[in-house]
Amino acid sequence: MPQYVLNMVQPVGTIPPPEVLAPVMRDLAALNEEMKAAGAWVFAAALHQPETSTVVRAEGDDLLITDGPFAEGKEFVGGFDLIEAADLDDALTWAGKLARILGGLPVEVRPVVQSF
Repeated sequence: MPQYVLNMVQPVGTIPPPEVLAPVMRDLAALNEEMKAAGAWVFAAALHQPETSTVVRAEGDDLLITDGPFAEGKEFVGGFDLIEAADLDDALTWAGKLARILGGLPVEVRPVVQSF
């Protein structure tokens, strides 16, 4: 079955306070359970803010390691779900449920390459 990544895009900035974040996290956990029950859930993860990242580039035989995000932006992928779906329409249905929980933040749906 095809796999899709549902990227949760969020603005760079202050993490919402617990009273705002707790209901969202509760609803995300419930959606993950719904996906598991439907056989769609494969994996999910939350990511730290972009300033916690380290970028590694190969330059000839050397490696260049720098702090910070690869690209500067006002938004970043704050987490993702890897799901299995019958087709894009099915993946979009799950993404719609996720977008509702996130209160209007965008969810990017991207198919996973099945083989190289």
